[in-house]
Amino acid sequence: MASSSTVLTRLVASAYSVAHRAGTIVRNVMAGGDLGIVEKCGPNDLQTKADRLVQMSICSSLARKFPRVTIIGEEDLPLHDIDEELIEDGQCEEILRKTFPPQYSSIKEEELVVWVDPLDGTKEYTEGLLDHVTVLIGIAYEGKAIAGVINQPFYNYESGADAVLGRTIWGVVGLGAFGFQLKEVPAGKHIITTTRSHSSKVVNDCISAMKPDSVMRVGGAGNKIIQLIEGKASAYVFASPGCKKWDTCAPEAILHAVGGKLTDIHGNPFNYNKEVKHMNSAGVLATLRNYDYYASRVPESVKKDLVP
Repeated sequence: MASSSTVLTRLVASAYSVAHRAGTIVRNVMAGGDLGIVEKCGPNDLQTKADRLVQMSICSSLARKFPRVTIIGEEDLPLHDIDEELIEDGQCEEILRKTFPPQYSSIKEEELVVWVDPLDGTKEYTEGLLDHVTVLIGIAYEGKAIAGVINQPFYNYESGADAVLGRTIWGVVGLGAFGFQLKEVPAGKHIITTTRSHSSKVVNDCISAMKPDSVMRVGGAGNKIIQLIEGKASAYVFASPGCKKWDTCAPEAILHAVGGKLTDIHGNPFNYNKEVKHMNSAGVLATLRNYDYYASRVPESVKKDLVP
């Protein structure tokens, strides 16, 4: 089956299996008790043993199968001498059976860029806020996010000792998104999800201008996009330069696959080609529906503060 599938189909099928393995690694590190925490640029920018092991697993597993694909991970880690236990060789059969949109059929390996956030919501992971944590694998072609995989390692963790933990959501623009139940916020409700640990006056000014009914401050870009597609929030607003391309590529692809929109605060689309700067310096604005309502309320003072 795999040999007759397109490169993109096989890459997404592999990314799904790799993300599933990553979720197991994240849970195992937590269960082991030693998170191996180091500060990168301060107390809100942490790296754990799970970040390191998951990135090695994802990048090495995909690089073996797709040697000409560009893979960009958050952590600066070597790819040699990888423990074979970290390698995932499987491919999701359900994805291999899907008929992907014809515009992707002639894509070559070397034209694809994969953006990896091995543990989105690291700070929350270290604090036991496990539902905030995701593993993100985004796939871009011609600078656009076209496919994404999000694993939630601790999905269902509050359902008791016998609960099956974890789930993997995936999507392809033009095909759809799978692994969850799409739901919208009730009509007329304006619920904003935003940063938990990177707040500022500009962030709060932007949110206030939108006159929300309520504001949820949570960790992780992946987690916030899941809130949008599951009807818990109507807009993800982050008027700050803290976000990176590996935070937004997979979530953007899944959101776009179900008709949503993700841009910077100015309304500009993100570019995910391999030469682009990693920082999303003009913030993030994302919605499942009613994007124009929120975009029209971003204050000019906020736009002047955030230069693309």
